[in-house]
Amino acid sequence: MSNPHAVLNKVLNARRVSRAQALELVEKASIHDLGQAAYSIRTGLYNNQAFFVYNQHLNFTNVCANACRFCAFSKRPGQEGSYTLSTDQVKEAVASRLDEPIDEIHIVGGLNPELGYDYYLGLLRAVRKERPNVRIKAFTAVEIAFLSDKYGLSHEQILSDFARSGLDALPGGGAEVFSPKLRQRLCPEKVSGKTWLEIHETAHRLDIPTNCTLLFGHIETWEDRVDHLLALRDLQDRTGGFLCFIPLPYQPGNNELGARGPDGIDLMKMIAMSRIVLDNIPHIKAYWAFSGIKAAQTGLWFGADDFDGTIVEEKIGHAAGADTPKGLTIEQLRDYIRSAGFDPVQRDSFFAAV
Repeated sequence: MSNPHAVLNKVLNARRVSRAQALELVEKASIHDLGQAAYSIRTGLYNNQAFFVYNQHLNFTNVCANACRFCAFSKRPGQEGSYTLSTDQVKEAVASRLDEPIDEIHIVGGLNPELGYDYYLGLLRAVRKERPNVRIKAFTAVEIAFLSDKYGLSHEQILSDFARSGLDALPGGGAEVFSPKLRQRLCPEKVSGKTWLEIHETAHRLDIPTNCTLLFGHIETWEDRVDHLLALRDLQDRTGGFLCFIPLPYQPGNNELGARGPDGIDLMKMIAMSRIVLDNIPHIKAYWAFSGIKAAQTGLWFGADDFDGTIVEEKIGHAAGADTPKGLTIEQLRDYIRSAGFDPVQRDSFFAAV
């Protein structure tokens, strides 16, 4: 099939696109046609609704054994600016906002070699004790693999232990780009894309839902992006465990990679193609903390249906120079969604309205 409009008609008739067809759309379809198709899909799923969550981010340490070329957040042990929160400090951070109706606590950190396995279990239990009714979304597949290697525990054992200690879902971080060749340039110390997928498949088998991500706009190609999306789509076919896909625009500041980052057209094309290719992942996020408010608002017209949430204090993207707010209020989120032309719907981690 050589006509991008014929491919888009196939999409609008709820038929799956192939790798070749996806790449044809990237190369030949206009940004307007891609946006119109993706918007039609998201409207068919959610009408005029755009979701958001009252959430709090907790980055418990920036000490990390890895040295990803795109990361400005991590520090080496003992390096100036490094930190690790004690369990009591985590409890204090959670307790300080008990007067707020927070629905989700999002917890990720660096791979700190000085932290024991019990620290992670204690962190979950502490948060659960302070906030018995919130959803805890914590620890990327990279953190799971790190603990598995360090303590000789299976991924299944770690995830089961975490679930018993309060874990509800996994975030999607650490996926970056699945291409083995690119990972050698971007994050050679990090787990392979294959292992990332295996950990998420294990989580799904244990009834732990997860998110998924792609870091784009650096040194990858559209072929790399489409292959990454197809790997996620294939896993979702098998498990149905992915809740939301988050295309993460690379932040070019304060890291050694030196790439430029995506422009606005590339960001919108990425969101639209995500909605078109990922026909079995229900939600696509326009992540305002990485893309900016205006771009996230526009992303809702290009296939995204989720605006993320309050966050309280985002650190990872801002360490790399993101010039977005570090947090938003519920009122601001509602206003931004309404001013973009959509109806705001507050949700929990599983996208149930609250």
